[in-house]
Amino acid sequence: MIRIERPLSLSFKEFFASSKAGGIILILCTILSLSVANSTLGPAWLGFWHQYVAGLSIEHWVNDALMAIFFLLIGLELKRELVNGELSDLRNAMLPMLAAAGGIAVPALIHFGLNAGTATQAGVGIPMATDIAFALGVLALLGSRVPASLKIFLTALAVMDDLGAIVVIALFYTAELSFLYLLGALAVFAGLLALNRVLRVMALLPYIAGGALMWFLMLESGVHATIAGVLLAFTIPYSSREDDAQSPSHRLEHILHKPVTFLILPIFALANTGIIIGAGWETELLSANSLGIILGLVAGKPVGIFLFSFAAVALGLCRLPLDLAWRHILGAGLLGGIGFTMSIFITNLAFVGAGDTINASKMAILVASLVAGVAGFTWLKLLGGPLATDRDTDTLDFEADEAPR
Repeated sequence: MIRIERPLSLSFKEFFASSKAGGIILILCTILSLSVANSTLGPAWLGFWHQYVAGLSIEHWVNDALMAIFFLLIGLELKRELVNGELSDLRNAMLPMLAAAGGIAVPALIHFGLNAGTATQAGVGIPMATDIAFALGVLALLGSRVPASLKIFLTALAVMDDLGAIVVIALFYTAELSFLYLLGALAVFAGLLALNRVLRVMALLPYIAGGALMWFLMLESGVHATIAGVLLAFTIPYSSREDDAQSPSHRLEHILHKPVTFLILPIFALANTGIIIGAGWETELLSANSLGIILGLVAGKPVGIFLFSFAAVALGLCRLPLDLAWRHILGAGLLGGIGFTMSIFITNLAFVGAGDTINASKMAILVASLVAGVAGFTWLKLLGGPLATDRDTDTLDFEADEAPR
């Protein structure tokens, strides 16, 4: 048996530490938005987000522009995971990758099964997503009560989950397509890659300027503009030396963490959770669309994540880290059911112009995310303690020789 210790990266520690406070702020912003929307100030509050500035509503600027920065950060985190993180080694990456696939497929099938052929079929992407900030925020509340590798597993899973959501957005939630603008955006993307790979430009400014142009062209193309954020992330130079402070990608990720966590995501929550809670709202939770969202997130996520992980280990494709048991994987699956930001984001794309359906979907997302968060926290607090083989919560132990567990 070979034990491999791998210290958690500084970037990961910074990201994980910010998630706890970020999750609390998101909860407070959601409560504030819900409270104001259902008070006498409700019409003024909702009207504010629908005011037009420079051709777009404020809500549109938040969802298309500010969230592009969020997607840029997601892209930078994904790139780091692929180079230095859990996804850099295929054998280690297989577990969170296949777990994420299960966490995407099973919820989608549940929603599709309940809504196929109806007007709400487009909501199939809503329960696919996991909210990284909230899921890791809940896990952060447990501190050292859970193994270090569970934090790594959930982070890698959530990043891959968001990548899946990005692909779904690009392929299935695209408006009328303008090939001219799309080609222009791709040309800018190619130019930025050349700055990195050919010209070896290390300054951030040219990439940011090019990214802004790519965002505009993507917006005009009909493909959702936030995709530009992800594409930009993969053009920015990244050093293979872990936590290299001189790496432009590392520096930008460090710069963006706090603004995204403490400004952009809270503004998104304020702009998108102004849900009018009318009489009989609870009966709407029994509609096919709402049930698809709730069952997809609360049941589909943990079932998909657990079953795909179990199958991957049983088939010998990967192994569990020594400090994880199957109860930890189930706990991570429960936390994966916290959809919130990404689910609300996809809701806005799936039901454009259908205000009542959007409102009901967001209520279902809030209910499902609350249930998933409480269930995951309770499960891991009671049953998620580290195994006897744990030695240090800042290291990961992997078993190289034993048969799959």
